[in-house]
Amino acid sequence: MAGNLTDLKKHVFFELLDMAGRVFIHVRYSEDVMIGERGFLTEEKEEGLVLVFNAGMKFDWNAQGISATLGFGPKTEKCFIPSESIISVFSPDLSAQFSVSPAAHEGGQKKQVMKKVHSISKQKVIKVDFSKKN
Repeated sequence: MAGNLTDLKKHVFFELLDMAGRVFIHVRYSEDVMIGERGFLTEEKEEGLVLVFNAGMKFDWNAQGISATLGFGPKTEKCFIPSESIISVFSPDLSAQFSVSPAAHEGGQKKQVMKKVHSISKQKVIKVDFSKKN
């Protein structure tokens, strides 16, 4: 399923880029995300980081993720963003957004979330007997 989700993110990314000329991604903090020497700021570790890509930029999105040199103020940083760390692909210009739960790629957290949802849904299920009574 993760592969399909990655393919969908990539598809949405390039569709928005083609339509608007630029696209934003919201990246969650992970040890696997490389933001050059800069890294994640303290606030970004909590809230994530929004990165902007435009049609004129050189970047590569392969099976592992996006590799690019991105500008942060006057300085450029070599970056690598694993697909699993992208939680949102959006375009303010088009008022369009594709988002996934941050827990969608965090194995342990996903299992905990699913257990909780399953537990709640079991408690809230109303059983109806549709068999005919004569």
